[in-house]
Amino acid sequence: MNVVVCVKQIPDPAAPSALDPVTHNLDRSGKLILDDSDSYGVEMGLQLASGDGDEVILVSMAPGGETSGLRTALAMGAARAILVSDDALSGTDSLGTAKVLAAAISRAEPDLVLTATESTDGYTGTIPAQIAELLGLPSVTFAKKIAVDGSTVRVERQTEAGFDEVECPLPAVVSVTAGVVEPRYPSFKGIMAAKSKPVDVLAVADLGIEGGQVGSAGARQEVTDVADAEAREGGEIVVDEGNGAERILAFLEELKVI
Repeated sequence: MNVVVCVKQIPDPAAPSALDPVTHNLDRSGKLILDDSDSYGVEMGLQLASGDGDEVILVSMAPGGETSGLRTALAMGAARAILVSDDALSGTDSLGTAKVLAAAISRAEPDLVLTATESTDGYTGTIPAQIAELLGLPSVTFAKKIAVDGSTVRVERQTEAGFDEVECPLPAVVSVTAGVVEPRYPSFKGIMAAKSKPVDVLAVADLGIEGGQVGSAGARQEVTDVADAEAREGGEIVVDEGNGAERILAFLEELKVI
């Protein structure tokens, strides 16, 4: 079974983030790391593809041929990776990203595609469903448990009230929630092995995608302005002089909370 896991390489959240002053795009010129939310999909993929002949293939999109985050996932145990890296991708929106990822995924001929529910630097949460639509595959979201039985995948899909039991044929696209499994730490042996694992670097032209569909030219949304958040003001201190309850009630009514 071929399991493709979409992983995103992002700027380190612990470091100060920066935006391009002209395009307002997030600066991704430095070292990128594996998005924590994607480590759950990698671990789930490794657990599902544990038989002889099974393989976990990573698919990512990042500038400058960056592979630091991919190497982390390869060190966890993934077999190989496909990286799409092209200057023409700068400014690509979520739909353009889904088109690129879907084209790269199709090259791996997957039985199952795993993604996170959303990235921690974008938070659109739309790409898993977009990929499924572009590939013409069933889509199951917010998986908290996944089991594969022959040509069928069974998913416990997390909801506000508990979980739904969903069953669909393979191949399919499934997005997993954080905490679905406990991601393993790369071992020293895995880290050393990851250095020699193949990473197939592709450009937009290699995927047969026209330049007008990606990048700023193909984006259907644009950030026109970025402003600092307003400074937080001090709250009101209510001193109870026998009428504290009434003052709090009036305050809540003013806020239309009650």
